[in-house]
Amino acid sequence: MRQYFTGSYLAALLSGFSLTAAAQSSALFGFEYQAVAKVVHGTDTLRNAWTGGLNSPQFSNIDLNADQQPDLFVFDRAVGRVFTFLSVTAPAGRRWQYAPEYEALFPAGLQSWVLLRDYDCDGKPDLFTYANGGDIRVYRHVANAAGRPGFQLITSQLTYFEPGPTGGNINITSGGYNMPDIRDVDGDGRLDVVTFDFASSVPAVNYFRNTSTTACGGLQFEQGSYYWGGFAACFGSCTGFTFAPNQCRPAGARPQHTGGFNITLWDLDGDGDQDVLTGRDNCPELISLRNDGTAQTARMVSAGQNLSFPAGTAAARVPNFPGAYVADVTFDGRPDVLVAPNLYDNVDTVDTRQSVWLYRNAGTGATPTLVREQTDFLQRDMLDFSEAAAPAFGDVDGDGLVDMLVGSVSRNNTRGFYRAALSYYRNAGTAATPVFQLVTHDYLNLSSRKFTSLKPALADINRDGALDLVYSAAQTATSSPLYYILNTAAAGQAAVFNTAATATFSNLPSTPGDAPCFTDVDADGRIDLLLGTNYFDVPVGSLRYYRNVGATAVSQTFVLQDADFGQIRTSAGTRPSNLHPAVADFDGDGRPDLLTADASGEIRFFSNYRAQTGAFSGRLDLFYNPLTSQFQAGRLGTAARFRYAPVAADVTADGTPELFIGLEGGGISSFVTRNRTVTAQQPARASLPLHVYPNPAVATATVEAPLPVRVTLLDLAGRVVRRTTSAARQHRLELTGLPAGIYLVRCEALTGETAVRRLQVTAGR
Repeated sequence: MRQYFTGSYLAALLSGFSLTAAAQSSALFGFEYQAVAKVVHGTDTLRNAWTGGLNSPQFSNIDLNADQQPDLFVFDRAVGRVFTFLSVTAPAGRRWQYAPEYEALFPAGLQSWVLLRDYDCDGKPDLFTYANGGDIRVYRHVANAAGRPGFQLITSQLTYFEPGPTGGNINITSGGYNMPDIRDVDGDGRLDVVTFDFASSVPAVNYFRNTSTTACGGLQFEQGSYYWGGFAACFGSCTGFTFAPNQCRPAGARPQHTGGFNITLWDLDGDGDQDVLTGRDNCPELISLRNDGTAQTARMVSAGQNLSFPAGTAAARVPNFPGAYVADVTFDGRPDVLVAPNLYDNVDTVDTRQSVWLYRNAGTGATPTLVREQTDFLQRDMLDFSEAAAPAFGDVDGDGLVDMLVGSVSRNNTRGFYRAALSYYRNAGTAATPVFQLVTHDYLNLSSRKFTSLKPALADINRDGALDLVYSAAQTATSSPLYYILNTAAAGQAAVFNTAATATFSNLPSTPGDAPCFTDVDADGRIDLLLGTNYFDVPVGSLRYYRNVGATAVSQTFVLQDADFGQIRTSAGTRPSNLHPAVADFDGDGRPDLLTADASGEIRFFSNYRAQTGAFSGRLDLFYNPLTSQFQAGRLGTAARFRYAPVAADVTADGTPELFIGLEGGGISSFVTRNRTVTAQQPARASLPLHVYPNPAVATATVEAPLPVRVTLLDLAGRVVRRTTSAARQHRLELTGLPAGIYLVRCEALTGETAVRRLQVTAGR
């Protein structure tokens, strides 16, 4: 987009005075989700490229925008995050469109599992979820005046009544890893609860019958059966079940499971009772069990067990711990089946890039007919690198456009090992309209190094005008050096990285999760290093400042200045883990800002961090929601080992940095700035030293800066009259054809610093 400047801004430039914060817009500065660039894989343009990736998604239908069309609610267990998708019209019918503004309508802090079920029969699904180590929390759906969802807490502890002298109300609990189902089991119109017994050595299914006296609206339960359906799971096998009165056989050579069981009930054969779909931890199979009893008295037998569900099509096989979800996702009014891993985390290191299997219901009656339609539902339309995506931006191919590299963890080599790799996306668009085209998922063949994580950065660390490659990568659970490969190509040419010349910074920490950010902290014209680290030689510090001392040896260039830079802490006052910094002039005041994200889920913004001392003062309410017209804290996920990777880049060449955040789910979210008020400092205090000569100039002018910069030439009305697309330390501005007068030369470094100078253009003699 074209950037214009206010009259007060221009007046401040010409008068030599800086604008104060009081003169800026009173509206709060922040970020807003926007798909800032197209992403293309082969011939396919990803429709929801910047959604954020899926690891352990759980699915439910809900009408989000009150248009009487079922939309889609997704909760990702592994990353603790809600996703919302609208059903929208498309040329070939309907499609799913990512709509993050609706995510804030759901309760914060959801964990483990979330199912939307209508318990009060008002036509709006209520919310059931995990609580208190295995209890069940319930929120009632209360829509607002516009029909948008809202949720009112009803109870944090669903209970059942057990009669007898030692009875009373007892918690219904599914344990910490099992996922229950909430469904009308006995056909009386009330929602019941079924879950595998998490404490038994031979887990059977507990059935809690809803005993409410009203037709709808009650949440009163009794223990209907400790052994619902007459079957139990046998440890030692992925497919082992016992059917009464049989016993489990001795476990075979397969390691015993200590994890959980998923259960979903659905009438698979159209006989009016509930059959079972179930999967277990450390297993890929989804198994169906036919109910040969009745709705009131379920009975499963070995003859009704299908180890290759569903019959007549490719059997469901997801990487681990399959969960089944019944929802209409093909827009035909018939419930389909989605199968996805229900992993709590990914310590088993499975690839979750193509892990959501969609079985379309092609049946026309009460009995579903399931046909596998795809193995990457929603994922095929988004950037998804399995987990821990970490983007970096820079001109890799030397064409003057910003390209994208993405570090990630997935099975990227031919033998299927779980390896980190670097994906390369070339910008095949224009300066103003970027299009990231996939070139390779294994740039520089880094998967051969057998890394288990990888976070890249592009920066000119040897001051030759060309971007070098730096990356943090782990090969063990305790070591993650910071590597660098110098770019041997000339500035402005396609990058040449010789992996045989890879070196390390020998004086830096080497802990998994370390996150580099290169920026000029002390405004001396040399890029320094801010390093987010989990290293514990300083017990509380997570962000370190290493000053660039200009050493001849690149490996010794960065020297520790502050081991607890900014004294950044979580809202609970604790040390942030997996902290990742990003720096740019986000808010437009001409001074670099600091943004950090960490495993607590908190994303903080520190405006003009150079002016702050001691403990930095920052904000959390950064993300604008157009649905509520409010700024809110980030809700992009949280987990004990959550890894964010924020980075700033001006990919649209408009002088304004966009924010990209790599996420644990393996995807990337993109944001534009909102209420950015461009101001300028006095030239004597500019954060970026800048020389423009000759001045006045006639046909050409030279712009020199200590860092690679992009240059924009504007007239006094704020209109762009010249622009360079590539970053360099020296630029030659062609002035021929411009009317005589005063112009503004605005420079922005790749690290976020900006500076503006006046240039007088005179008529030739």
